[in-house]
Amino acid sequence: MDIIIRPIVTEKMNRQGDSLGKYGFMVSTVANKLQVKNAIEKLYSVNVASINTISYSGKSKTRNTRSGLLRGKSSAFKKAIVTLAKGEKIDFYSNI
Repeated sequence: MDIIIRPIVTEKMNRQGDSLGKYGFMVSTVANKLQVKNAIEKLYSVNVASINTISYSGKSKTRNTRSGLLRGKSSAFKKAIVTLAKGEKIDFYSNI
C-alpha cells in the first residue's frame, strides 16, 4: 500500500515550507498519522515534529449537455500537513 501519493507543491505550501517548516502531501485515505510519519521520515530522511490530517469527501457534479443531464462525483482524498523539526528542510526539486 502506497501511503504517500504526491507532494502538494503550491505557492502557499512553498511559503509555509520556507518560513514554518510545513509541507503538504496527498496521502492514502486509509493511512493514519503514524504511517504517514514513518513514510515521510523514510522517504526524505528528515525528523517529523507533528502531523495534521484533513479528509475531503467527494463532491457531486452535474452539467447540462445536448444529450441531457450528466451526473458525476469527484474523488475523495486525504491531505497531510507535516511539520518538520527545527532546521530540517525538504527539497522537492533536487531529483529532477
